[in-house]
Formats: sequence, structure tokens, C-alpha cells
Amino acid sequence: MRLIVNPTRMELLKLKKRLILARRGHRLLKDKQDELMRNFLSLIEEIKELRLLVEKGLFDAYGSFLIARSTMGREFLEEALMASQLETNLEVTYVPLLNLRVPSYELRMKGDYFSYGLFTTSMELDSALNRYRELIAKMVELAEKGKRLEMLSYEIERTRRRVNALEHILIPNILETISYISMKLEELERSNLTRLMKIKDIVRRH
Repeated sequence: MRLIVNPTRMELLKLKKRLILARRGHRLLKDKQDELMRNFLSLIEEIKELRLLVEKGLFDAYGSFLIARSTMGREFLEEALMASQLETNLEVTYVPLLNLRVPSYELRMKGDYFSYGLFTTSMELDSALNRYRELIAKMVELAEKGKRLEMLSYEIERTRRRVNALEHILIPNILETISYISMKLEELERSNLTRLMKIKDIVRRH
């Protein structure tokens, strides 16, 4: 769709400069979109591998916990779990990724799961709790990568809309308007030339 401007040489010059900027912006946004997609696909693979690792770890830990629950008395199991002295804190910072600031999670743990007496507990409970402790860091890492993936997905969609707007709307509109103004100016030049020739012919006759 042609832009609404006056068909003058000044507007033509402005539009040609605007076209250069639009094409440059389109190229930069396309490069950004490609880099975002590269990061996005790489992150998907990392998340898939990490999710499989976490799911297998949880399955193994839960299996050990079920055995512990079946071999220990309920009151001993509850007492052992209540005795845990482990404290966890999650520190969130933000790091740059392209033009985004994505979260980085750091898990801090102090204390110990194993604050209960060993006489009334089973090895399976030790194994389950130890496995859960190892998995906490992996689960935090999975949450961090999941949040980054969500932010990259949003930025890719936003960038794609801007690329499409430049490629399919703004740049074609500018080109159409440049063509229209050029045509109008050529018509004006031909009209002026015809008028000058008529004037010259009249002067010559007199």
C-alpha cells in the first residue's frame, strides 16, 4: 500500500534514505532471529537430556523410598524425616543473553538430611534421601533452563513479527511509494518539457 506523501523530490530523497535504514534493520533483525533460534534449539536439546536424567533419578529415589517405607515402621520413618537439618536457599541473578536478561539460579544448601539415628532407619532411606539431595540441583537447573526457553520463545515471536512487518509491509510500501513519486516526477518533467517547447515555438514565430 502506497504511503501518503507529497510527490516531491525532497520526499523521494527521504524515502530512499528510509528504505536503506529499513533494509539494514531487516538484515540485523534477521541475524538476531537466526541467533535466537540457534540458542532456542540448543536449549531444547539440553532440557530434553536434563529432564530424562531428573526423571530417572526421581524414579530410582522413589523406588528406594518405597522400600524404606515398607521395611520401617511409620513412626520411625516420620521421625527420621522430621529430624532433617538441611536448609536450602535459592539466589536469583540475571545474566545477558543477546538483548535479554535471563535468570540464573544458584542453590545454596547447608546442614544434612541425615540427622536421624541409624539404628531405627534403613539403608534404602539413606539412599533415597541422598539421591533426592543430588537431584535438587538438577531440578533447579531444569527450572532455570525452562525459564530461559520461555523468554527466548517470546523474543523469537516478537522478532519474527518485526521482521515480517519490515519484509512484507514497510519495505514494499516504501518501494511502491518511491515508484509512484518517480513516475509523477517523470510526468511533471515531460509536461514541463512540452510546455517549454511550445513556448519556444511561439517565441520563434514572433
